[in-house]
Amino acid sequence: MTVRPFEEIVVAHGPTVMRVCRALLAPADADDAWAETFLAALRAYPRLPPRSNVRGWLMTIAHRKAIDQIRAAARRPQPVAEVDGISSSHADPALRDGDLFAAWNALPPKQRSAVAYHYLAGLPYAEVGALLNTNEAAARRSAADGIANLRKTYARGRRGKP
Repeated sequence: MTVRPFEEIVVAHGPTVMRVCRALLAPADADDAWAETFLAALRAYPRLPPRSNVRGWLMTIAHRKAIDQIRAAARRPQPVAEVDGISSSHADPALRDGDLFAAWNALPPKQRSAVAYHYLAGLPYAEVGALLNTNEAAARRSAADGIANLRKTYARGRRGKP
């Protein structure tokens, strides 16, 4: 069996890894996690057993890189919108779809991860469970609860808006 060139792996799975990274992290951190995922994958790719589930393997690496980014972000100072009454003009207007963004950020981490891995990355619940250190049924429940919470919270935030 011939090994696919790594470039093909990046082309085939890069967008999915990016969607998951963006769902779990802030935009700048998502870009970093995506790059770190593929750097780590490139180093390990020659040792990947034949017939491996490449997408699942990449999602595992991306999950770990996202955790690294979250831990690093917790150690960094956080910017504030206002300093002594002066508002920031640097906030990205694209990130202000307030209701949906707020509903997404309000989800518990396990639900947010389960929704991202299953609905954005297309991973089966068994793989989602493995990534979240739980079983398939718990992953299915987390994803279902996450979608239900998004619907409820987003609908509540949209009431009264055109």
